[in-house]
Amino acid sequence: MYPGQPQQPGPYGQQPPAGPYGQQPQYQQQQPYPQQQPYAPQQPYAPQGYPQQPHPQQQPYPPQGYPQQPYPPQQPYPPQQSAQPPAQHVGEGRMRLDPNLTPAQRDLALKIQAKSKPMAYGMVLGIPLTFGGVHYGITRQPLGFVAALAGLGLLAFGVFSLLQMRALKQQLRLITADAWRSPAAHLPGARKAATQAAYLNGLLVLLSLAATGYLLYKGAGWGAYGNSLGFGALMLGAALPFGMALAAATTVPQLLQVIPAGAKVGRSLYSIIFVLATTVTGEGIKGGSPGPVVGGGATLLICGGAMSLLGKAAKRMRGEQG
Repeated sequence: MYPGQPQQPGPYGQQPPAGPYGQQPQYQQQQPYPQQQPYAPQQPYAPQGYPQQPHPQQQPYPPQGYPQQPYPPQQPYPPQQSAQPPAQHVGEGRMRLDPNLTPAQRDLALKIQAKSKPMAYGMVLGIPLTFGGVHYGITRQPLGFVAALAGLGLLAFGVFSLLQMRALKQQLRLITADAWRSPAAHLPGARKAATQAAYLNGLLVLLSLAATGYLLYKGAGWGAYGNSLGFGALMLGAALPFGMALAAATTVPQLLQVIPAGAKVGRSLYSIIFVLATTVTGEGIKGGSPGPVVGGGATLLICGGAMSLLGKAAKRMRGEQG
């Protein structure tokens, strides 16, 4: 505004105050904005005509200091199946198979094991019932012959199972390397080892027959011949070393052909006598009898040495270093 110019009323009907250059407008204090209302929660989209579903309430995190809920325990992974056969425990009636067998060999070995149980039942029950029944029929009453017939039936069943086992074993030998003539049969060391093993198995035949005669001789002092039950038990006990003698005798021709399987069979048969000799020696030590101690100790030395020599002979017949 210039001096002398009439003053105009200010905005909003107020007169501005005077100043050196005229009156300047004084702005009125502005009213604060009204408080803004919070937005309503937005509903999720739903097609027209359908009711809107509310969102599930989110669970808050536990405050600091409160225990966290533990995770459920993680289940371990199932163990992987091994290619080896399951371990078998004592009392299952089966031998543990060699894990190095082929599927065909394992199948035949399982069939042989399945036939061994009826063979054992037939022999163990048939031999004493047959001989004991005959003894009872002669010395007491003819009713014993009926028991002898039943024993003969069981014995025939055991022999039939034994023949089936022998057929299966023959099939197993056809696919077993040790059942064939050794590739080192032309070597002098292998032939010498085979001859040595044949002599050792021949000695096993003599020892088994001697054990059979010893049991039959001692049976008189035990009173087994005057008792039908004892006589049957004595025949069953004598049948074990007699059967071992037959089994050892069949290995001698194999060894003369430089077949390593004969040495393995002889070693297994010697181990049976070794266990029996250990029992006799232990009983002699407990009873203080020098006879069983000396006889059992000598048998232990013979069987232990024969088992070691047969193991080395089998290796030399295969062409390995014994």
